[in-house]
Amino acid sequence: MFNLYKVTVATGTSEYSGTNNYIYVTLVGERGESERTVLDNPGLDFRRRAVDDYTVKSAADLGPLILVRLEKQKYWVEDNWFCLYVKVSVPGQRSSYTFPCYRWLVGDKVVVELREGTAKKISDDTLPLEISHRNAELQERQKIYRWLAWAPGIPKCIDAKSEADLPQDARFDNEKRSDFVGSLHYALLELSLKKLAIKFGKSWNDLDDFKRIFWKLRSPIAEDCFFGYQFLNGSNPRMITRCKKLPSNFPVTGDMVQSSLIPTTTLKEELKKGNIFLVDHAIMDGIPANVIRDKTQHIAAPLCLLYEHPEKGLIPIAIQLDQKPDKDTPIFLPSDPPLAWLLAKMWVRHAEFQVFQLLSHLLRTHLLVEVICVSTLRQLPAVHPIYKLLTPHLRYTLEINCRGRTQLISPDGIFKSVVSTGGDGLLILAQREYKVLTYRSLQPKFDFLDRGVTKLRDYFYKDHSMMLWDVIQNFVSGIVSLYYKSDSEVEQDSELQAWINDVAVEGFVDVPHFGLASELKTKEELITLLSVVIFTSTAQHAATNNGQFDWCAWVPNTPCTMRHPPPTDKDAVTMGMIMDTLPDISQSCVQMAITWHLGRAQPDAIPMGQYVEQYFTEPAALRVIDKFRKELKELEEQIIAQNEGLELQYLYLCPSRMENSITI
Repeated sequence: MFNLYKVTVATGTSEYSGTNNYIYVTLVGERGESERTVLDNPGLDFRRRAVDDYTVKSAADLGPLILVRLEKQKYWVEDNWFCLYVKVSVPGQRSSYTFPCYRWLVGDKVVVELREGTAKKISDDTLPLEISHRNAELQERQKIYRWLAWAPGIPKCIDAKSEADLPQDARFDNEKRSDFVGSLHYALLELSLKKLAIKFGKSWNDLDDFKRIFWKLRSPIAEDCFFGYQFLNGSNPRMITRCKKLPSNFPVTGDMVQSSLIPTTTLKEELKKGNIFLVDHAIMDGIPANVIRDKTQHIAAPLCLLYEHPEKGLIPIAIQLDQKPDKDTPIFLPSDPPLAWLLAKMWVRHAEFQVFQLLSHLLRTHLLVEVICVSTLRQLPAVHPIYKLLTPHLRYTLEINCRGRTQLISPDGIFKSVVSTGGDGLLILAQREYKVLTYRSLQPKFDFLDRGVTKLRDYFYKDHSMMLWDVIQNFVSGIVSLYYKSDSEVEQDSELQAWINDVAVEGFVDVPHFGLASELKTKEELITLLSVVIFTSTAQHAATNNGQFDWCAWVPNTPCTMRHPPPTDKDAVTMGMIMDTLPDISQSCVQMAITWHLGRAQPDAIPMGQYVEQYFTEPAALRVIDKFRKELKELEEQIIAQNEGLELQYLYLCPSRMENSITI
């Protein structure tokens, strides 16, 4: 008399997920194993999107199921297979077991063992088979996912020379890969179809000349209020700080800026009231400039003083383009000749391009999350609750970062060909930022508090970030509390402690002031760290990445390079000088193509909070996820309502417009 088990197997939905290879299954329970059974129904099995049912026999009752063992063997031609999950119905029981997979089976005679979907810490496993499975899984993953110091003085990354070296489970799906490559080619082709005779080194004639390549864009750079707005809600909204006292190297006087203030006040009074703000690009000082086609580019380290005007909003009132004031470093003012003031603002925006792309975007989102990704794969088995929580927020991050290192910031990458910090400069800039990077600054509440900007008006990035942080923290707290009832359970979780040690000691190596401990002692510490990871991989990345085309495609607003040094004589600035300083035609075309390519909505995007791959199976965890989705929907409705009637809407942090992970 055989015990019959109904086995349901789901195949992935992306291209080439299906297989014509042989698939075998063995059910492993507390009391033994089933027969090794080939899964073969009449017709084609394991087609893309298929959900197939099979019967597996066992001479004895297996008891509670622990594992499902899947095996793939070649049939004529080797054919990879992506399995979503396996479900098993037990004879005489209404309930069923779910075994999440979401993995590729690659190669001939490959074996994958799947744990039942209930999330378990190591202390929850009591059977030798459960413990040995955890250990074997981690040993195998640690061979595959290894640390690499890509360059000194920045976070470590995955050991892969290119995306081709990554295991299939870390790669883009075929549709994503095709779109990623095709979209860049499309952007460059579109520009060529504008019938531009792209001559290397040729300048534009004037600002209106840019309209020849830009789709329905206008030039807003001359508007001071728009210039100020971008420090609040542009692609680099983390630099502005309250100015309590003018820096000694920025000798602005009250008389210089009085005409920019309301008549009844003074600079001294506005400093006391907290209405004066500073953006200081000191980190750019002394960065070596790129050499493009044998021509040295130019870099400045500007300081920009801003005033929160009661009627006009945040406006610039003084700009200095070097950290060391002298007779050749004038302080530019709104009362100066219009072209001189315009060029000074362009130099500030040029510094913003470097800082936002390399530091706010690449270092502080992509590279930080990669550390978490590698540590999670190395130290947490798939059955661990924190693995299940984090994995959807780490999707595609390894491949996009590998592509960034080989295609964007490599010695022969795009930055080298068009960006003023390309070459040696970008690494030096990243190393400087990494030295002063703090874990505290990654937490929105402390970031805004420490910068003194909690009361800044129309700072939508701040407002929406704080709302999102609260929703994320509530969600993380709900999940963590299901599996950790006390601080001691956090302390005693050896896998979790190995994970945080890998993060803090291996990943974030040589960062003197980071402030992340190498052990977790409380639930609160764990909840905060996980909230930082999810916030960074969703909201923070969206805030810096998703507006790239909006803010950078109009090249004069955020130029990628400057071909002449900063002006020293305000009266000598002409439109010809501005055009000769801005990126040339070919550089502008590449900047536009890249910002469209990276900033556009991704066709296979998974919006924040939408967990397409269901790693959690317990009803309690699914209820927490449903509550998270509901709160995100309510938050989005609130954001949309706040934006009604605004001429310039800030929608980058709408949950439906943010991806669940860093994929671009």
